[in-house]
Amino acid sequence: MSGKRIIKCTNCGTFNTNKEYCTNCNTLISHQKKQEIKAEAGKQKRVEKAIYEKENPNLAERLKAHPNIIYKIAGWIMYSAIMVVSAIGAGLAWFIAMVAAG
Repeated sequence: MSGKRIIKCTNCGTFNTNKEYCTNCNTLISHQKKQEIKAEAGKQKRVEKAIYEKENPNLAERLKAHPNIIYKIAGWIMYSAIMVVSAIGAGLAWFIAMVAAG
């Protein structure tokens, strides 16, 4: 830290010099520390979402990994259909964007 930072606590109104927490009520007053905590919480949320998606695959992915060959074939057909529909949708969106662009 360079210089002297005087921050007024929003909770109790006490003025604090170069502190992250209020000396009177121990409330977090540092904007930088609040941003770090918020960024860490966002990162943790994204990690939890990725873990959830990895542990709970969609129906097509579960069927593709099934030991029964009939279910496995059905999973691959479903997966292929989803990919074809997605490709058609992407191509259609690209075409509409190109027509709109002139």
